[in-house]
Amino acid sequence: MNALGSFIATPWGSVLAIAGMTLVTFLCRIAGVAVMSRVRITPRIERGLRALPGSIILATILPTVIDNGWPAMVALAAAVTAMVVTRIDVIGLAAGLGTLAVIRAFG
Repeated sequence: MNALGSFIATPWGSVLAIAGMTLVTFLCRIAGVAVMSRVRITPRIERGLRALPGSIILATILPTVIDNGWPAMVALAAAVTAMVVTRIDVIGLAAGLGTLAVIRAFG
């Protein structure tokens, strides 16, 4: 094992990795603020920014839902319905997880 490999295997290697990830995360966030401070916000850009959180959530969840079949699709539908009706995130989460738990318990 070379010197770098020996250093990475120590607890300081973990600290260095965490510090590096912290720095990269900070720089990504600051870069977003710096870039968007120079962009003129038009109504079209504002609509896109408002739709972005939902798009990110859907892009994250949809592959998992498709892989897990109809129980996950029913649970997602229950979560979305609860969110539309109540506008409370926790209620939507509880509805989706509760639906999935019931389907798995009886199915």
